Amino acid sequence: TAVPDSATSEFFINLNDNPGLDYVSAGNPGYAVFGEVIEGMAVVDAIGQVARHDVPTEYGTFQNVPVTPIIITEVTRE
Repeated sequence: TAVPDSATSEFFINLNDNPGLDYVSAGNPGYAVFGEVIEGMAVVDAIGQVARHDVPTEYGTFQNVPVTPIIITEVTRE
């Protein structure tokens, strides 16, 4: 959402630059970057290639949703 500090349980791995998510001003703070893929980029690239579609919901249309759910079974923190 556009509401600051509204993140709850999602994270995103950006495969491209997304300047629309960058800090612009106090009124448009953007989104925080809190991690980096340091190993396993082939897995990230494979996830980026899966078939996607748009899903209409009561909240609007969710874009680029994987047709088959992607389940992350392990994440490590260094």
